[in-house]
Amino acid sequence: MISIAIAFALDVGAVAREMPTAAPLGRWTTANRGGVIEIGWCGATLCGRIVGIARLPGEPIPTDYQGRSQCGLTIITDESPTRDGTWLGHITDPRSGKKYQAELWVDDAGRLKLRGFVAVPLLGETETWRRFTGRLTADCRVV
Repeated sequence: MISIAIAFALDVGAVAREMPTAAPLGRWTTANRGGVIEIGWCGATLCGRIVGIARLPGEPIPTDYQGRSQCGLTIITDESPTRDGTWLGHITDPRSGKKYQAELWVDDAGRLKLRGFVAVPLLGETETWRRFTGRLTADCRVV
């Protein structure tokens, strides 16, 4: 009887580890506080687009590597839940067009962790984003 209880407890623990964390939905301030990214559902996966850019009034909206406005640009794509509770997809650097794998999760303090990497997460870099609590103008400026 004891071995059945232990096996059941181990099984429940395995299931709990396989469940993804809550989807990191909402608006997030980037680590350098230069932008605001809104993460939402795009079909069955998550995506994130630039909705705010820190700049002075009258300063033009930055453009991406193809000359398109960065305002509204989708930079996070195909984020799907993984067995270890993170979300895995891609992020694109709007300045260079380089695409990286991106692992997302929300830590116990409610901060978004974004780990960008090529091939192996161990060789990547993690940024910490915080929930955006400010205001945005109609022209994508953070105020």
